[in-house]
Amino acid sequence: MEKKPTKKATKAVKKAIKKPIAKKAIDKKTDKDIQKLATRIKTIRKKLGYTNADFFAYENEITRSQYARYETGENIRFSSLMMLIKAFGMTPQEFFSEGFE
Repeated sequence: MEKKPTKKATKAVKKAIKKPIAKKAIDKKTDKDIQKLATRIKTIRKKLGYTNADFFAYENEITRSQYARYETGENIRFSSLMMLIKAFGMTPQEFFSEGFE
């Protein structure tokens, strides 16, 4: 015969389920990899001859505010990064070949 859990056990399980798992937040201003990514994006834009980030964003149909976030190390989705790499006329291998040592 199967035993039913006691009230104490049930309360403990419910409490454990409600408690969120703590995530270690990444500080984008101090995370070296995020800053390397932002620097690489800005460096490539300048190498392509775009001294103005707004003009690059406009020509590639990216909002100015969103592109500014990329260059300052704000959160970037993988799909957005791939779109940006294509806008630079590069492959992912070429993009990541420099600036991440």
